[in-house]
Amino acid sequence: MTYRGRVITCSTRAAAGEWSDTSGPILVEGLRALGIDVGDPVVVADGDPVLAALREAVDDGVDLVLTTGGTGHTPRDLTPEMTRQVIDRDSPGLAEAIRAYGVAHGVPTAILSRGVAGVAGTTLIVNAPGSSGGARDTIAALSPVLLHALDQIAGGDHTRV
Repeated sequence: MTYRGRVITCSTRAAAGEWSDTSGPILVEGLRALGIDVGDPVVVADGDPVLAALREAVDDGVDLVLTTGGTGHTPRDLTPEMTRQVIDRDSPGLAEAIRAYGVAHGVPTAILSRGVAGVAGTTLIVNAPGSSGGARDTIAALSPVLLHALDQIAGGDHTRV
């Protein structure tokens, strides 16, 4: 089965053209390597535009959304709050795996990510950190289980190992 994914870069500066999105393309490349059909990253400003982009992805029936950015502690880092407004069921192990992977690979600040993960309808949404290193860690941490999670959400059983 081929799954459809969407990467949403959550950054006011990138949306305004003041900052180059480096993490979104890394996530896209990682998802494509897993065989997930995904276009270029969608770049939106922090806050309500993130909520709108998440709702649009769910309405479009996308199987997977990876966000990047907005998971820190600054006042504008609201991606987890926007995500919680969309998801129906939490999947905390995925977000914990991303943090744990970063810490285990020498990035103590990975524990500061407030990213969440969950399911909205039949769409899995996972928040990734906004750095290029955080994006690489996200793909590395999720790759072993991501297709299995998508299979389950699509109604499959425990067929992947």
